[in-house]
Amino acid sequence: MDITEFVELSLGQWRSQRSAHNLAFSHFEQVISTIDIVSLSPEDPAVIALCESHHIEPKLAIHPFQMTWEGESDWEEGEIIKGSTILVPISDPNDPTKGKLLRDQGYAETIPAVGNYHFNEEGTFILLTPYDRAMAEERIWFASPNLRFRVSLIKTSGGTGVVTASFASEIRSLNKE
Repeated sequence: MDITEFVELSLGQWRSQRSAHNLAFSHFEQVISTIDIVSLSPEDPAVIALCESHHIEPKLAIHPFQMTWEGESDWEEGEIIKGSTILVPISDPNDPTKGKLLRDQGYAETIPAVGNYHFNEEGTFILLTPYDRAMAEERIWFASPNLRFRVSLIKTSGGTGVVTASFASEIRSLNKE
């Protein structure tokens, strides 16, 4: 698998059920959400600005996309969790199975972030993103074109201790409106 195939498989609306264990607070959380993933043009001003903010030529962007989400957590009942981020893959010119992923908003911290991704032999997308105070490791794989799984670990900044671990199953919405 390469990043283009991965992004194309990911486009659409997904219903996600995520279980998270916050080890620091000894807390378990369940989140039910809807995730929308849409393709962006490489000429989109937000894509160009994100590339330029990281001193990367915008022409190197491979299949940029935007992800928005809205959901509910059983931790904060009644409160809607929502957000949006722009993601811009930059493929390694020597190896199409790895590269960098630019985000205007990170996963572990809500700051711009740059992660390093690669695909393993089974086609699992693996993303490692360092932040100021943490390290995120995400793994996403497809069981079928309409079912994917995601495991996320938030680790200490040195990457040695796990603070939060989560697992999500995501099912593509096939409703035609």
